[in-house]
Amino acid sequence: MSAWIEIVGLGAPATVQDQGRPGVMHHGVPPGGAWVPELLSAANRAVGNAPGAAALEAFGRLELRARGRHVRVSLDGEAPTLLSDGAILTVPAPSRYAVRYVAVDGALAVPEVLGGQGTLWVARLGGWEGRPLRTGDTLPLGSPTSPGTAPSEADLSRLTQALDPAAPLRVLLGPDASHFNDAAVALLLGGTFTVSPSSDRVGQRLDGPHVPHGDEGTGTSRPMVRGAIQVTLSGTPIVLGPDHPTTGGYPLIAAVIRADWGRLGARRPGAPVRFQAVPLEVARDAWKNHPARPTGAPPAPTRPIRGA
Repeated sequence: MSAWIEIVGLGAPATVQDQGRPGVMHHGVPPGGAWVPELLSAANRAVGNAPGAAALEAFGRLELRARGRHVRVSLDGEAPTLLSDGAILTVPAPSRYAVRYVAVDGALAVPEVLGGQGTLWVARLGGWEGRPLRTGDTLPLGSPTSPGTAPSEADLSRLTQALDPAAPLRVLLGPDASHFNDAAVALLLGGTFTVSPSSDRVGQRLDGPHVPHGDEGTGTSRPMVRGAIQVTLSGTPIVLGPDHPTTGGYPLIAAVIRADWGRLGARRPGAPVRFQAVPLEVARDAWKNHPARPTGAPPAPTRPIRGA
C-alpha cells in the first residue's frame, strides 16, 4: 500500500536532503547534501534507514500528517515517535542548532536525479520538484524498515562534541598562500568572526575583521569544494556550503576539514567562529572517527501518537 507524508504547515524553508550527489561537478552540478550531515545520519539511523537516506531539512516549525500507514519519525536522532495513519505531528523549530532533520522509516521516495535525491535549489532540480516545500505537498515514502537504533551515550557525546558551538573550526591552510602574507593568516587564525544573517546553503559569509590579500580579481577560475574559504575583494571570508558554485576565482586562504562541515552549518547567525590550522593527518583521522557513522545501539523505544 502506498504511503505519504503530507506537509500540513510550514514556519520557515524546508527541503528534501540526503547525502548529496558527488561525482557530477564536471557537469557543473555541486554535490549538495545535508547542511549538518551528523544530524541527518542520526535521524535516519534512529528509524532504521541508511545514514544518508532522503529526509526533511527544516529551518523552522513543521506540521506533518501520515497518510497510508503508521510511520516512525525521528527528529535529529531522538527516539522515534510512532505517528499513526492520519495523525499530525508538530515539529518544533530548531532551538539548539540552526537546522533540524526529520527522518521517516522507509525514507522519502522522491525521484533520483543525477545520483541524488536532495534538493539543489540553485539548479531547480532534485528533492520535490526542485524547490522548497509548500503546504499541501505530499511526499511518497519507501517501504517500511525495521526499527532503528537509539544513539548510545557515547554516540550522543561524540555528536555533541562534533557540533560544539564553542569549538574552533579546523582548517587546512592554502592553496593560495602567495596571495596572503603572514599577517593575513594570523588574522584568520587569531580573530573571531560571526556567522552572517546573509548566509545560505551556497556559502556562509562571516562578519568580522577583513582579511587582506593581494588579489585584485584577476585570478583564474578553477574548481571549488565544500568548506573552501574564499576571501572577497573587500576581505570578507565566505565558507562554501553544499550548494557552492563548481568554479570560482576568489583566492582561497584555507579549507574547513570535512569533519567540521556540520560544526559550522549548525551555528546560527551571529554565532562566533574561530579557526585552527591542523595538518592533513589530523583532518584524515577526524573523518575516520566522524559521528555521522556511529556504532550500533539497542532498538529505540517509540512513543505513539494516535490518529487525528
